Amino acid sequence: MILREQGVVVAVARDGRHRFGKPTTTAIRLVPGLGVEGDAHAGATVQHRSRVRRDPTEPNLRQVHLIHAELHDELVASGFEVEPGQMGENVTTRGLDLLSLPRGTRLHLGGCILEVTGLRNPCSQLDDFRPGLMKAVLDRDEHGRLVRKAGVMAVVVEGGEVRPGDPIDVELPAGHHLPLQPV
Repeated sequence: MILREQGVVVAVARDGRHRFGKPTTTAIRLVPGLGVEGDAHAGATVQHRSRVRRDPTEPNLRQVHLIHAELHDELVASGFEVEPGQMGENVTTRGLDLLSLPRGTRLHLGGCILEVTGLRNPCSQLDDFRPGLMKAVLDRDEHGRLVRKAGVMAVVVEGGEVRPGDPIDVELPAGHHLPLQPV
């Protein structure tokens, strides 16, 4: 079942080099099975340097990184200067609770389809960017379980171009919904 216009694309970003932040741009092209054209993390197998060192043959479940603009709002209210792309995301969204989506959710945006694979596991590079940011994107729920707020990762199912202003429709997976885990 597709839920219509649940969110909107606020910004898109890519970088051909392995750096923490990514500059925003007017559009990105998504390539099925690979990720964002021209981005250092695009590829069928893992591209994040730490994961390549462990096993370069693992499938790339982190082709596209999405962060909700509401997290940026929360961080700015806490005194951090953060703008779209600066935390390494390719797509900044608004109006969509990315963290509560089940694994396998399909996001329809700009004529493309992304499949959510899991949570981004925040790393210490956040503190290199803004001291204290790592702690700010981690929280605890009412049961004391760790909550990772640094966005979600996805793979490209159907490619095309994505631009700021594109609506995002949500297609929940059939059957039992599995919660997101770090990938």
